[in-house]
Amino acid sequence: MAFDRRRFLQTATGVAIAAPAVLRISKAHGAEFELKYANNSVESHPLTVRTKEAMANIAKETGGKVDIKVFPNSQLGSDPDMLSQLRSGAIEFFTLSPLILQTLVPGAPINGIGFAWSGYDKIWPAMDGELGAYVRGLIAKSGLIAFDKIYDNGFRQTTTSTKPINTPDDFKGFKIRVPPSPLWTSMFKAFDAAPQSLSFNEVYSALQTKVMDGQENPLAIIHSAKLYEVQKYLSKTNHMWDGFWFLANGKAWAALPKEVQAVITKHVNAAAMLQREDIFKINTTYEKELTEKGMVFNAVVTAPFRAKLASAGFYKEWKEKLGAESWGLLEKYAGQIS
Repeated sequence: MAFDRRRFLQTATGVAIAAPAVLRISKAHGAEFELKYANNSVESHPLTVRTKEAMANIAKETGGKVDIKVFPNSQLGSDPDMLSQLRSGAIEFFTLSPLILQTLVPGAPINGIGFAWSGYDKIWPAMDGELGAYVRGLIAKSGLIAFDKIYDNGFRQTTTSTKPINTPDDFKGFKIRVPPSPLWTSMFKAFDAAPQSLSFNEVYSALQTKVMDGQENPLAIIHSAKLYEVQKYLSKTNHMWDGFWFLANGKAWAALPKEVQAVITKHVNAAAMLQREDIFKINTTYEKELTEKGMVFNAVVTAPFRAKLASAGFYKEWKEKLGAESWGLLEKYAGQIS
């Protein structure tokens, strides 16, 4: 199925999700509910495009009574900063990787176990099914609400400025930027790498100045953040699958009328489904474009990496930390890991 990324970026914000008007209210009196949503993705990333679209649809269906302003591209700070703002009520909505949410909800990063997933045919049944429901239950205990449909961040790949990554030994001593999450740090330490946590807005300069040898991210982020300007090699390690939970401050959410909650929920979940399709379609396009921009791709055989994690005790450690229940749900969908 052909996908024109440029056309998508030009038109996506004008696409409306057809739905009956739940709140028949005149615009004459202005917004009754002024809310804020933040993320760490650039304007052109499908997460920002589709969530902006959702907020426009919410405003339209509520007759302008619900106005959710969008603050993309870490405008309100780093992920930890914005998570703190979400918890305090300074912002009402935020999209965040489960692996970074781990700092608040220890069981949240179960989806990010290294080399657990072979494809989306296993991921979406898990995250839309029992595994996702289990994690949302953990999140609810922290005072936050996670919407039903997780957005797609994608399979994460490794980029470097010095050499391709072909085997686990290539990670030895490798200075790699990772997001602020214990799971990420633990995995790369198991490969004898030298991981360092940095907020995403610091990544480009760290790579440009050679403070870091490389980083890891999905293709859409590598492309939209122009990391090809400071990285040469892209190794298709597919070492983790990552998503974005759409989160709400629990108290702020509870204060909204039920009919407002219903409209927001409908459009946020619908946008997630469209965003998943976007990421799937553009990955082929981005690989072609990144190659044209000078990046050198290489495929990776993952079995040796998984064996290295097992021998280093990574799976045993995280099974104990995350608990038998969540690990059992992971293996129910992904297959036996350890």
